[in-house]
Amino acid sequence: MPDPGLSPLPAHLPAAAARLGADVLAQVLTGPAAEAPAPPAAPRWIPGGPSGLGTASVSLARPAPLPVPDTVPDPAEAAPAAPSAAEGRPIPGLYFHPVPDPDPVRVDEVSRRIKDWAVDEVQLFPDEWEGQFDGFSVGRYMVACHPDAPTVDHLMLATRLMVAENAVDDCYCEDHGGSPIGLGGRLLMAHTALDPVHTTPEYAPAWADSLGSDAPRRAYRSAMDYFVRAASPSQADRFRHDMARLHMGYLAEAAWAETDHVPEVWEYLAMRQFNNFRPCPTITDSVGGYELQADLHARPEMQRVIALAGNATTIVNDLYSYTKELSSPGVHLNLPVVLAEREKLSERDAYLKAIEVHNDLMRAFEAAAADVAATFAVPTVLRFLKGVATWVDGNHYWHQTNTFRYSLPDFW
Repeated sequence: MPDPGLSPLPAHLPAAAARLGADVLAQVLTGPAAEAPAPPAAPRWIPGGPSGLGTASVSLARPAPLPVPDTVPDPAEAAPAAPSAAEGRPIPGLYFHPVPDPDPVRVDEVSRRIKDWAVDEVQLFPDEWEGQFDGFSVGRYMVACHPDAPTVDHLMLATRLMVAENAVDDCYCEDHGGSPIGLGGRLLMAHTALDPVHTTPEYAPAWADSLGSDAPRRAYRSAMDYFVRAASPSQADRFRHDMARLHMGYLAEAAWAETDHVPEVWEYLAMRQFNNFRPCPTITDSVGGYELQADLHARPEMQRVIALAGNATTIVNDLYSYTKELSSPGVHLNLPVVLAEREKLSERDAYLKAIEVHNDLMRAFEAAAADVAATFAVPTVLRFLKGVATWVDGNHYWHQTNTFRYSLPDFW
């Protein structure tokens, strides 16, 4: 039976429409984000929602519009041609796209707002952690990853969620009191701050009270409250789904830690497809102030693009955090460590092979994105692909330049 939903571009459309996606994506992957041009013709199979007299009020596209765009210049026009590389150096041999330094005005404003939120709204950290919070440079991170965000309010949607996710990781899993023991129960309770519990009147108050019981849950609840007011129901549910994937990845890594298991390389890469950055680029349309339709987002071709983007960016983290993790107590699994153990490689050779794995993932991501852009050449798809590619590049930029957290091994 033919698919009644989406299908590739109809054969009668001009060949230029099919070429447009790859051409636009090629521009995206080699420079800063800029708004994608509309295709020559809009395929008739793209869902448009209700129309006609009296239907304007039933649109689900945006339940609570965010403010109009700031008077910040368009990043495509204002950005310099090349980054200044003020700090840090890229990993030799790593395949990446340089990006301009993020707008300093937006960086300062996001940094100010996120600290106010962390300190005043959710009481995220004790005073002695302030230096680490500042050193994370989350404002620079999010502005680099979302240069097309129309307002600072849009940027804050991603920034709160990023900080909340790191609070859960640090406090439940790793640096600040985290442990694999009992992690499943803690993660489940935290996840209910994103995906609310529907229970009886007798027990609902106890659950609601639990959401303020620790910093990670307070952060999740607050960040998600802001997000659902700005995103569509479909975008919010998409994010919840990807956070469940993330939490499942945390649990797999915790289970291996409890049994001192070093996974096979393929097992480690499978775990990293879940324990990775995926929830961040998947909300690029929410932060950009538009929506990629649910059926387009759910296409297996698009899911492959998003998965590969998450996989590649997470191996970037493995590589830049390598020396930091080696100096920390205990055994920290990362791709070079697993390669060294399972393929009997020296530390240097394992690290260099991990670079090759990353580069293969990046090229697979770019090829998959180009295929989707050529097959579904419509404005929201092209803009979403552009946003994901920009997030990938911004993520590398932040890792490269965050010398407070990261330094490279002496392998060259």
